[in-house]
Parts: sequence; C-alpha cells; structure tokens
Amino acid sequence: MLTGPVPVSLNKLDRLYYLRLDYNRFNGSVPPLNQSTLRIFNVSHNDLKGAIPVTATLSRFKASSFSLNARLCGEIIHKECHPIQPFFGSNPSPPPPAAALSQTAQFHGALNRQNKDNHKRKQKQTAFIIGFSSGVFILLISSICLIFTAKKLRQASKIEGSKSIGFDSSVTGNAEAVIRIEEENNELEEKVKRVQEGMQMQMVGKSGSLSFCAGEAQVYSMDQLMRASAQLLGRGSMGTTYKAVLDSHLIVTVKRLDAVRLSGTSQEVFEGHMESVGGLRHPNLVPLRAYFQSKEVRLLVYDYQPNGSLSSLIHDINDMTKSTPYKSSRAKPLHWTSCLKIAEDVAQGLSYIHQAWRLVHGNLKSSNVLLGSDFEACLTDYCLVALACRSTEDDPDSTAYKAPELRKFNHREATSKSDVYSFGVLLLELLSGKHPSQHPFLTPDNMTKWVKSSRNEEVQEDDRLEMLLDVAMACSATSPEQRPTMWEVLKMIQEIKEAVMMDNEFGPNSGTS
Repeated sequence: MLTGPVPVSLNKLDRLYYLRLDYNRFNGSVPPLNQSTLRIFNVSHNDLKGAIPVTATLSRFKASSFSLNARLCGEIIHKECHPIQPFFGSNPSPPPPAAALSQTAQFHGALNRQNKDNHKRKQKQTAFIIGFSSGVFILLISSICLIFTAKKLRQASKIEGSKSIGFDSSVTGNAEAVIRIEEENNELEEKVKRVQEGMQMQMVGKSGSLSFCAGEAQVYSMDQLMRASAQLLGRGSMGTTYKAVLDSHLIVTVKRLDAVRLSGTSQEVFEGHMESVGGLRHPNLVPLRAYFQSKEVRLLVYDYQPNGSLSSLIHDINDMTKSTPYKSSRAKPLHWTSCLKIAEDVAQGLSYIHQAWRLVHGNLKSSNVLLGSDFEACLTDYCLVALACRSTEDDPDSTAYKAPELRKFNHREATSKSDVYSFGVLLLELLSGKHPSQHPFLTPDNMTKWVKSSRNEEVQEDDRLEMLLDVAMACSATSPEQRPTMWEVLKMIQEIKEAVMMDNEFGPNSGTS
C-alpha cells in the first residue's frame, strides 16, 4: 500500500489521462488537478482530508471517486467544510497552531479594543450633546420670557405715550436687548445643529462598517465578517492573509494590513487610495471588493482564489508551512507552454494597471500571483506599496525581484519600469523552476544555457523557449531606460503564442508545393 501525501507535481503532467490511487493510505489534501485530458480518476478508500479543490476537471467526477475519506469535504461531495480556526472571535472548533491562533487573537483583540474605544467616545459625545442641548433649551426659555416681558413693556409704553410725549428710554433699551438675544440665539441654534450633524457623520465614519468598492452591492456586513471562521493562509511584507467562510457559505480572502508599515498613512489618504485601487477590474487581477479601517485595524477583502499561488505550483511547496522553501529541488520546471500561458496572464494584468490607471504593482513576485478556478494567473497585493513606509529591512522573499535602482536607493519609489524588471525575474523563475535567490549573475548567452540545462525540451520547442528567454532578459536589463514597457512585453509574448499556434496548425516544416 502507498502512503504519504499525493504529490502536487501531478499538476504538471499535461497529458495525464488515468489516475487511480484508491485503496491506499494516502493522506493530506487532494491536489488541484485541472488537466483536460484526465478521464479516469479515483482516490477513494484513503485517509485524505480537507476541502476538495473546485476545478473544471475534478468537478466532472462523481462523489464515489472520493468516497471513504472521512475527513474530505467540499462542494463536489456535497459535504460542508467545518471551520478551521476562528477569524475574529472564539469558535468551538479545534484549536489551530499556536502561531496562527496568536495572530488571530491579536486581530480579535484589536477589534474589541477599537469597539470599546468607539463605545466610550459615543458615550462622551452623547453626554456633550445632551448638555449642550440643555443649555440651548434654557437659553430659549429665557428668551421667550424676555420677549413676553418686552411685549408687556411695549403695551405699557403705548399707554404712557397717550399721556405723555415720547417713550421711556429704559423700555426701548430692553426691547433692543431682547431682539439681540433672539438673533444670537438663532445663530447658536444653527451652530448646535452643525455640531450635531458633524458628530453624526463622525459616528458613521467610525462605526466599523465595510466600504464596498466600485459600486459593489453590500452582500455581507462587518458583523458577518466578524462572525466568520478563518484559516490562516500566510504572512507577507504587507500583512497577514486569511481565508474567511461566512455564515452564507461565501468564501472571501481577508488581508489584515501591517499597522507598522502603514503607520504614516492617514485615514483620508488610505480611503482615497483604496477607492482608486478598488476600481480596478480585469480578469487577471484578484478584485478588491471592500475595505475597512479603524484606529488600529485596516482590512482588505478580496475574492478567494482556490488553487493557491504560483510560487507553490513552481516549487511544489505549501505557502503556509514553508520554512526553507527553496532549498529542495523539484522534479522539473513547468512545461514551457504552461509558462507561456502564465506569462501572458501576468503581462495582461500588469499592462492594465500601467496603461489604464497609471498605477504600479510595486510588489510583483510568484507568491503574489494566485491561481483561479481555471488556473488562470491573477495578480494580488497590487498598488499597496505606495501606502507603506520605507523599510530599512528588506523582505527576503521580495529582495531578489527588486530592480537594481530600488535596491541601490532604498528611498526610491517603485515605477512601471521596476515592475517590468520584476516581471523578467518572475519569467526566469517560471522557465528555470528556481527561486530568484538562486539565479546566477550571468550574461544573456550563459543565462540561456543555464535555463536550458534545468529543462529537457525537444529541439522543436527549443526555439520558442529561447524567444521567451529573450523577453525575460530584455525585462531584466540593469538600466530602466533599456527595459520595454509592459505593453511591449505583452505584444512580444502574444507574437510567440501566435507562432506556436501556426506551428500547431500547419507544422514547423510545412511548405508550399
């Protein structure tokens, strides 16, 4: 009998037709297989666990293909997945790992503290308004009394006037005083009204409600998000990411931004930037659906992507558990046609950010490229570095993707050309199967030989591989001025794709007779 986890490298077998692993002792999760060639599949009678990935391929198979795995769950077998760990609050589910629990507890505690602070502020504001209103009420009563007195005085003055010539100066003075008091009272009432309206707006702004982007309908509330169960997905340079399952069974990704990195960003600047970023909509971007900010917590809510990151696919690792993730060598890199498809997806997303919105990603790396339900590549964590404080400590996972001008001058801001450099590094990572920290400093010719040595391509496909390598080397030029724009990069990749399609249709050696 076979034991251990099902190899994730099965995802790389582009022509996989038959896979029967039933009646063994495999454990771990079901890999997100999505090969259109797969026709026979069975993993029943094992010890697999967790949610079954929802892919077009796995969805074709019946529940019997997954039967007698007591800890499997998911849409395909019509079995609800139970919460793994609490997101914002306590939950009777089994305790998560200590690190994850600590992070979630910090999250929950920060929100509770904020709620208490908001409650105290509301009490103070309410007391202030009541006191102020009482003062205005007393002033109003006094004014009414003065007006009533003035009327009596005016009547008395008329009676006296019939008996004598002129008016009593003391009476005239009292009437003028009453009129001035009335005018001042009206002004005071207007000021009180403005103060009250301002306080109401302030309470709404700090009440803890989610702000939905790009005219999105409010399909869930902050209360629902606070009740959601959550699974820690990973930690990065910008914050901590969770998978949250709401009461309605809707699954979203929630990113809690690092408070220290964003300590220099005001609430107004953050809100304005999120409104801009929240307007980005493209098939190769993970859409930002909503955001939340309070004194201590800032959250971003994205669509959940079920198939992990490009980093986990390339390096055959788990994003959550990696400790020294890039030391071991995997079987072989992705097939070059898969590299071409992923490269085009990423280039599409970056070109859209640069061309349509004049923004920059600023943190492009394989762990920030997620795989959707059809294994399309989608960018995440885009346009966030603009809000972050400059850090003297580089994120070790991001350093190798940084353009030379950013590494040399740490105070420089990311640009579209630094994004192009990161794309070139990412493309080399795709083609070589090695993390950028392991890339040697070589001339273009020697780099081509190095990449080819890690692959086993047929001679026919060698030319196409070299064309992709030429794109990667052009993007990785030391000088920003020598790098192409992302629009030009996208055109290069699409030309390679068209050449491949022509070869497939007519054959590389076809000619006219």
